[in-house]
Amino acid sequence: MQRPDLITIPGSVTYIGDRAFQGCSGLASATIPGSVTYIGKYAFSGCSGMTTITIPNSVTTIDGFAFRGCSGLTSVTIPGSVTTIDEYAFRECEGLKSITIVGNETSIGYCAFSYCSGLTDFYCYAKEVPETKNSVFKGSNIEQVTLHVPEEAIEAYNAVEPWSGFKEIVELEDDAMYDLNHDGVVNAADLVKLANYILGKKAE
Repeated sequence: MQRPDLITIPGSVTYIGDRAFQGCSGLASATIPGSVTYIGKYAFSGCSGMTTITIPNSVTTIDGFAFRGCSGLTSVTIPGSVTTIDEYAFRECEGLKSITIVGNETSIGYCAFSYCSGLTDFYCYAKEVPETKNSVFKGSNIEQVTLHVPEEAIEAYNAVEPWSGFKEIVELEDDAMYDLNHDGVVNAADLVKLANYILGKKAE
């Protein structure tokens, strides 16, 4: 029997509809399957008790207000498959300390990361500065936040707002080579992929 505070979305689901879990403040964690390509408007908005969300490397669009007010989240990784983070998507996620964007072609909408007042580190793997709308980081005190980007892109980020407004822009540590399943994080799932690869080679 599934716990009411832990939701596992079935693998047959291809998108999470608008307002699907809006206001579910008792929700602590949601597992999104690799079949999902779209997260709708207000999909998890107001899920203030949610501490963990894993966005799979299949999602291409995070629509407006999708995670607004998810104040329990402390970190989020947006995988390389995502090309659009729409307006207010993570607004008022006050508990977020780190945000990671893996994609090289990600468009970031108006106020997408506004009022994330707990933010300390922002990691962006894009070698070309992402397209941003106005007020992306409004109220997030980015003058106290460290921006981590590829070494060859530091100068480009320093030359354009809002990125130039961060406290400092430093070289991104290159751990991408260990991200074997390309989901933006290095964890046990990468070991599983490596083990399967090795076993496959042995089976030949």
